[in-house]
Amino acid sequence: MEPGGERELRRRRHLPELRHQAAEYYRSNEVPQRLEEALNATFYLRPPDLYGHLANYFSKFSKPPVICKLIGRKVLDGTGRPTLEVEIFCTVKNHEKSICSIVVSSHSEILDSASPEAIDADENERNDTVNRALEWVNGSLNEMLRDLQPADQCKADELLGEYFAKKVEEEKERKAIEKEEQEAAISAPAYVPALSAVTPSGKKKGVKLGKKSSVAEKPISPAEPIEPVLCGSIAIGGLSLAVAKTGATINNTPLYLHLALMKHDQDLPKELTMPLPMVTLLSCGKSSSGKLKLMKEVMLIPPAELTVKQGIERLLEIQKQMMRLLDPVSKGPSVLKRISHLGCLITGCDSLEQPLILLQTACRNLGLELGTDVHLAINCAAHELMDYTKGKYEILTGTLKSPDEIVDMYVDLINKYPSIIALIDPLRKEDGQQWSNICNAVGSRCYLIAEDAAKSISKLVEDQNINIPKCSGLIIKYTNQTKISDLTELTRLLEGQRHIAILGSPAGESSDDSLVDLAVGLGARFIKLGGLSRGERVTKYNRLLAIEEELAKNGTLRMTFLMFNSEGEAAKGTQPI
Repeated sequence: MEPGGERELRRRRHLPELRHQAAEYYRSNEVPQRLEEALNATFYLRPPDLYGHLANYFSKFSKPPVICKLIGRKVLDGTGRPTLEVEIFCTVKNHEKSICSIVVSSHSEILDSASPEAIDADENERNDTVNRALEWVNGSLNEMLRDLQPADQCKADELLGEYFAKKVEEEKERKAIEKEEQEAAISAPAYVPALSAVTPSGKKKGVKLGKKSSVAEKPISPAEPIEPVLCGSIAIGGLSLAVAKTGATINNTPLYLHLALMKHDQDLPKELTMPLPMVTLLSCGKSSSGKLKLMKEVMLIPPAELTVKQGIERLLEIQKQMMRLLDPVSKGPSVLKRISHLGCLITGCDSLEQPLILLQTACRNLGLELGTDVHLAINCAAHELMDYTKGKYEILTGTLKSPDEIVDMYVDLINKYPSIIALIDPLRKEDGQQWSNICNAVGSRCYLIAEDAAKSISKLVEDQNINIPKCSGLIIKYTNQTKISDLTELTRLLEGQRHIAILGSPAGESSDDSLVDLAVGLGARFIKLGGLSRGERVTKYNRLLAIEEELAKNGTLRMTFLMFNSEGEAAKGTQPI
């Protein structure tokens, strides 16, 4: 008999056993029962797409998707600096599928006026942290998150937190060994130069012997050291956000709803509020050509009774009018040369009131009134203005004020311009008494917001204390090792302590619009995205408009309105629309 015939005989001999195994396999997975239910229901429905209907029916019983692969890439942010992109692949119905990707916004402490050497050092550090993040994402984190269900955000964040803590300990050990080696090298015999070659200790560069250097009239607290950021930490924040976006995509849910469910323990509120946009119109701080240094950002806030769409349309008209005032001759391209990376107009001003008068004029030309038809906010960035040799803030070139004097100046400014309803970083975080003084003086009329003056998100969550310094609220920036669970906990903490949350856009923005979903889903009062120019900024405003339209269509939109209570604390109010 031919070999093929023998194989056929063996197959027939084992056929009863195979049939029994197949029947048991399908029975254990309830296939006959579900097939019968599906066919019976389908016959009565008689859908036009029979197999599509059956596919949808059986997809309900498929295993939940799990993460199977992570891919990290080096990409560029809106300022051309390197940052991290994370793409997540999941096993969905036995197939590997790309679900989503996110681009991490980059944040830098380097100032616009920094020296070329400092800028180069920052660039090298940024490259190092992105390269380290790529190693983590494409290596050990890839293995760690494999087979995790993306809907399990708590588990993902727990794993990421443990991984980060391990890396922090490794870095501490590395630095300890490095320090021991340096001390050993120093203790070895070395050549001692002649006394004349040694620079006198304590002598400052540029100060001649025999001359007094400028000293502080009143001692001030030195600047707290910048909290160290672990190289590669953006991998943690990037992956946490990517997991959240993946979970939302798989559940066919907008990211903002996915986040709202997480914050409220899967009990979705009947209505969601839209954050009020803080739109940067002018930059006339240290990087501008004028004498004024105090106003790093002059921002517009539309009145709360307008929809976001109506508010942005109004602010766009003010921006166009401001362009005409700043450049009355040219009608086009030369104006665009003054657009900063924040998407706002850069202009030099020589006095504190000049930009405010310009705004009053622009509004008057449109028939609008400051304080009624539009409100103002100012990012003072006071930490950039302190002259530590004199112990004073340099608000204008050559004009310096002590911490107490600058508080008096803010009080006079708000008395004269009550349309200013928010000051961001009016003082350094170290000036705790002055924060308390200004809160007592104008806190019932103006939000006093900490951005640089606040602690890092991880420290705030750990300490459970927002009110250092005393303020109305915080600007939250999703950077470095921040996790989604940190944000949900922090926003709950802010609400419990009657503070407002503002989701802020870092300087190195990307075109990723997830920040807007974070603001809506977590119930932020304001969102600070920069100006109404540049693609990476406008993309987010467009996302804000899309969410508002979706909520209004679903009947789940509730507007926020501005309100201060009798004790001078910012209170939250909402009204249905």
